[in-house]
Amino acid sequence: MTAATLPAPLAPARRLSAAAGLRHTFTLAWRSLVQIKHNPMELLDLSIQPVMFVLLFTYVFGTAIAGSSGEYLTFMLPGIMVQNALFATMTTGFGLNNDLTKGVFDRLRALPIARWAPLAGRILADTVKQAWSIALLLGVGAILGFRVGNGLLGVVGAFALLLAFTLAASWISVLVGVLVSEPDKVQIFGFMVIFPLTFTSNIFVPTDRMPGWLQNWVEVNPVTVVADALRGLLVAGPVAGPVLQTLLWGAGIAVIFAPLAVRGLKRRV
Repeated sequence: MTAATLPAPLAPARRLSAAAGLRHTFTLAWRSLVQIKHNPMELLDLSIQPVMFVLLFTYVFGTAIAGSSGEYLTFMLPGIMVQNALFATMTTGFGLNNDLTKGVFDRLRALPIARWAPLAGRILADTVKQAWSIALLLGVGAILGFRVGNGLLGVVGAFALLLAFTLAASWISVLVGVLVSEPDKVQIFGFMVIFPLTFTSNIFVPTDRMPGWLQNWVEVNPVTVVADALRGLLVAGPVAGPVLQTLLWGAGIAVIFAPLAVRGLKRRV
């Protein structure tokens, strides 16, 4: 009688280096960006809507609020950039939920790639789209008469600050994306939360022209803080205080929502 042959133990999975994980992240980010060629509406959503907001508010409300469309454009454009960036973060949750519901995320994670690469690739690709949208708004603003008061350094600082804040805010979108059952519900969340948050800030109207009871909220609204920071960097006004507050808001959002989003994603997959 021969002894039964036991199967050899499985070799432990090879741990991937950080460099390999970064390569996987860049590859998956490129995958998300290349999809725009087949679905151009994804990029148009980040292009047409903000341009329409700039044109409509500048020429419809500019004279009534600021006395002239040119002065209002200088005040309003940095705020529009913040509003558009926050709405654009919803595309991260929308795309992630779409990948989850269609099984794409599971197929990606079954590949011999870093476990965090699919999520990091999605966020990186959406950050690139954010940069495109910011550049587009500045370009349209320059055509309409917006002038940067602090030179190239101010533009670079505004770019970096807004991208850093929206990168932190995108964790809220990731959390929503892994919790809801359908991609459309991510957009519903955006309109229910981001829309009132931005319109109860000083993006479109100076704080001192609002009712007293509303001014208290507007002054602590994070959208107001980021908009003031961009105005200081791009045009004129205080810079250090608003920039520091923006970084603190971003860090606080990331500390709270990033762990919740990662935990929710692990439960979902």
